[in-house]
Amino acid sequence: MLRSRYDAVIVGGGHNGLVAAAYLSRAGRRVLVLERLDHVGGLAVSARAFPGVDARLSRYSYLVSLLPSKVVKDLGLAVELRRRRYASYTPVGGTGLLVDNDDAGRTAASFERVTGGTADLRAWRRFYAMTAEVAAKVAPTLLEPLADRTAMRDLVGREAWRELFERPVGQVVDERFADDTVRGVVLTDALIGTFADPCDESLLANRCFLYHVIGDGTGDWNVPVGGMGAVSGGLADLARAAGAEIATGAEAVAIDPSGEVVFRDAAGEHTVSGERVLANVPPAVLARLLGAGEPAPEGAQLKVNMVLSRLPRLKDPDVEPVAAFSGTFHINEGRDQLARAHAEAARGEIPALPPAEVYCHSLTDPSILGPDLRAAGAQTMTLFGLHMPARLFREDPAGSRERALRATLASMDAVLAEPIEDCLLRAPDGSLCLEARTPVDLENEAGLPGGHIFHRDLSWPFGEPGTWGVETGHERILLCGAGARRGGGVSGIPGHNAAMAVLGGS
Repeated sequence: MLRSRYDAVIVGGGHNGLVAAAYLSRAGRRVLVLERLDHVGGLAVSARAFPGVDARLSRYSYLVSLLPSKVVKDLGLAVELRRRRYASYTPVGGTGLLVDNDDAGRTAASFERVTGGTADLRAWRRFYAMTAEVAAKVAPTLLEPLADRTAMRDLVGREAWRELFERPVGQVVDERFADDTVRGVVLTDALIGTFADPCDESLLANRCFLYHVIGDGTGDWNVPVGGMGAVSGGLADLARAAGAEIATGAEAVAIDPSGEVVFRDAAGEHTVSGERVLANVPPAVLARLLGAGEPAPEGAQLKVNMVLSRLPRLKDPDVEPVAAFSGTFHINEGRDQLARAHAEAARGEIPALPPAEVYCHSLTDPSILGPDLRAAGAQTMTLFGLHMPARLFREDPAGSRERALRATLASMDAVLAEPIEDCLLRAPDGSLCLEARTPVDLENEAGLPGGHIFHRDLSWPFGEPGTWGVETGHERILLCGAGARRGGGVSGIPGHNAAMAVLGGS
């Protein structure tokens, strides 16, 4: 039986809401989390996606970079984030660009084979030395009250401010690098989950790029051992252990600025009140719950989950598939290819050669596979397709999803030595272990307006001094999800910041 009044009612049981619940409960606050689904975790979940196949896929979100070590330590979160040795591999004709974090000589040789010289390697090292310095300076501020623009500019320094915060990242990359492949590898971080032209003066791509390179002060993209569900499951356990009440199958249907929340479950409608309401939902959903309106954002990705019977063969004789697929494997993501795909999607067309990237989680964390699959050499593979805005899937969701999937698989086949479908595992019922999700699917299945994985366009990590970036137009209501300033990705940062706003920064 639920109480009628709480210190905090958290609407939405995704990982950010669970972070907020854990902090607040540990501080002695009475907390209720309302989650409309029958499980917590939001998009940070693991699932057995294919009947009879013992593979726990990180079905939606899949890597961790932005989760601060401080949050992990503060809460005692028992999760292992495993480093990837290989950053990326990009096939180019019969060779490819391999970035090996543990072998600078091999990386240098790969750059020389692909670019024909050493200039782009030197530029690469200078550029990422700059982003590393920015990461080390900016990451700690994400868990503090906001700095204003001037303070942030002074913190990062003149060169980095000019190159990352003032000028379109596409222009910067074009000036610093000569090779089309290298330019594309750099620019993908500016386009993940973001439909943008990197040369556009809006600097939307810059904001996306920044969040992809500053995570936890290093920008490393790590693998959560046990799958993404280990992160959200661990947070839920911590919140419950601290005293938080978590109600699943409980969908909020209205929020009043006074702190009153109406929700519906199997038993009917109920009303609870909170001294504060923390909204772990997209801003467009919060507006609807408040009886207001806000335009829905537009997501722009195709997510494909697969289980393979074996890794596919490469055209490159110098790189083993295990190395190529242990990091991010780039598919037709050269600078010109990215621009062409963006132009086609902007015209309402599914790109003819969709850019995408894939990664095999099981190569870093075999525990997500059952023993029989491990023994047979099976692997998971997750694909993230760029420049697939929701507008492409509105009129014919199923048909356009199938066309986008077929075009994307063909794009992948173009850079492999064999068709990827030849490597797909079959489930016991004979079906291929392959599923695709578009922004419209995420809108319908996960309740994300426009299927936007960041809830809305990312914002700069600075703003009104002294605020936490979670405030709304209503004193009792705070945003604690990805749509907050400094939100996006699996980070827990908005959850932490909303909790700090409630606790007065303690």
